[in-house]
Amino acid sequence: MNGWIILDKPVGLGSTQAVGAVKRVCREAGLGKVKVGHGGTLDPLASGVLPIALGEATKLCGRMLDASKIYDFTVQFGTATAGLDAEGEVVATSDIRPTLADVEAVLPQFTGPIEQVPPAYSAIKIDGERAYDRARKGEAVEMKARGVTIHSLSIRHPGLDPGSRSATLKSGTPDQVRGDEGGEGLNEITLTAHVSKGTYIRSLARDIAQAAGSVGHVTMLRRTRAGPFDLSQAISLDKLNAFGQGAAQSEIFLPLEAGLVDIPALNLSPEAAGAIRQGRVWTGVATDDGLYWGRDSEMRPVALIEALAGTLKVVRGFNL
Repeated sequence: MNGWIILDKPVGLGSTQAVGAVKRVCREAGLGKVKVGHGGTLDPLASGVLPIALGEATKLCGRMLDASKIYDFTVQFGTATAGLDAEGEVVATSDIRPTLADVEAVLPQFTGPIEQVPPAYSAIKIDGERAYDRARKGEAVEMKARGVTIHSLSIRHPGLDPGSRSATLKSGTPDQVRGDEGGEGLNEITLTAHVSKGTYIRSLARDIAQAAGSVGHVTMLRRTRAGPFDLSQAISLDKLNAFGQGAAQSEIFLPLEAGLVDIPALNLSPEAAGAIRQGRVWTGVATDDGLYWGRDSEMRPVALIEALAGTLKVVRGFNL
């Protein structure tokens, strides 16, 4: 049980609950106690890719937390909420509905390295207490801006006629049109963002709406990729539960090395593999400097290793 379950997490389920569900299913399948961890928190109101590591794969959870991620999200214009999502109380409204051109014009401001203020309803600790706990008690929570990177940001076009360039839109009323060039005002729009770790999509949606001259909040958030994993590898909660009832392990598990596909593999001699397993430094290897995952003659992962000037040093060993 050293590998990954990539769950297509449904709305309403927390990441910790998802880990608990995997533990329960493993017990039901007769696997006993299995070490389980997740590779990146996903809000209960969000759905999509949640990598769950088992056994030795849990040693890669830190790397998964640091990995970039891709989200689809819908911004509803005209209403801002305390939590920046559909559940928060309304804190501001606007009659302005930006046009598609307005939104297109501001997106470049949010591409590349940017500063963003996280939501008050977030898990960031302030003086040892979670920000959302303080916010729920009615305290005024001052969140500090932090640097993140938006690798790409684009408007999605899934709901229109073939060849149309418009986004997933709802038209506003004529008196809500914004911009001298005319065009329909939008009640909402769906975007796709490829972001670095630490990025809050709810904050991004808030800032885009404000830059476009309105206010807004997130009504839909779906993670489509986390590190090397995407929706094509994800399974439903029903399929996970089926494993506990006797479904084949091969239908839901990915091997440990599936979390290493973005790192080059390095074939190790039996002597080098033995030394690396013992945590020893191995010298005299002709390879470029950098991070590798070493594998033995049977193609089993041995360790994450750092190569420098022909010397291999263990970063994280796998006990397989």
